[in-house]
Amino acid sequence: MNAFPVESLDANRLLADWRWLCPKPMSLVARNVFGELFLADERGIVFWLNVTTGTLTQIANSQADFHRIAALQENRKDWFVEFEAAAYAERGLQPSASQCIGFSVPAVFAEGGTPDTAYLAGLYEYVSFLGDLHRQLATVPVGGKVQLQITPPKPTC
Repeated sequence: MNAFPVESLDANRLLADWRWLCPKPMSLVARNVFGELFLADERGIVFWLNVTTGTLTQIANSQADFHRIAALQENRKDWFVEFEAAAYAERGLQPSASQCIGFSVPAVFAEGGTPDTAYLAGLYEYVSFLGDLHRQLATVPVGGKVQLQITPPKPTC
């Protein structure tokens, strides 16, 4: 499984701008190079928070099931995007535990998610940005026009 250690990450902070989609308490099980999160609820059911598409999908009935099926080639391809991760690594984009590969034009847009718009992003900031973006897009029909409202982040000190 091509995942990063998640023990030092704060799930509540990562999910702060995703509570509109993920209101229940969740613990972080894994994540991939693009900042997509694998979360367990209080019953141990595992969900994939796809920050690229703005969806939350149940993928396993337990963490043990998740670890077993995450080792399957098809799931490694879909969940951990190993081929894409290797291609971006060849371009010099190898995120640390507190980074992910982000896109200056998010992949949710037709013009976005391309290698020429990729960069190393802070994990918390990028996941937060995408949570707010997808919240704003949630009621827009596919192909609809949008006007984004981006506000500066609040100081954390």
